[in-house]
Amino acid sequence: MKEAKFEFQYKVYDSIDELPEEQQMLLNKAKEATDKAYAPYSKFKVGAIAKLANGETISGTNQENASFPVGLCAERVLLSSLSSLYPNVGIDTIAISYKSENQVSDHPVSPCGICRQSLQEFESRVNHPIQLVLGGLTGPVYVIKSAGCLLPLAFTSEELT
Repeated sequence: MKEAKFEFQYKVYDSIDELPEEQQMLLNKAKEATDKAYAPYSKFKVGAIAKLANGETISGTNQENASFPVGLCAERVLLSSLSSLYPNVGIDTIAISYKSENQVSDHPVSPCGICRQSLQEFESRVNHPIQLVLGGLTGPVYVIKSAGCLLPLAFTSEELT
């Protein structure tokens, strides 16, 4: 028997003010995007902004539905829009923020499991790592060098061949 270990490093900034200018701009746009989210049930609005490898930016917000399983997370809305508008263009950075009516948005939250799988597969498909910038409306900010770091032992298309 062998033991294996998975770990990754990420940067923790005390506030958005410590980020490089481009990351500050993206995180501020993600915060603004939360106002466009449709989250009447959870009251948890998420905004995601991507800077593409071609320099374009695109946004996504969560979209809930009274039939709960039908809702979409901001990250998957963003990836769907991107895949339609800019097929096969890599994403350099995605900034993700949230605003909740039920709690203070003062710390980063990470993408859910389905979004982690979707981000990992997109990275693999276009062969381009996606840097993540995660932050609430205030408080610390996490910068993760690749979305794939969030999904160790990922199920990939190679398992289906």
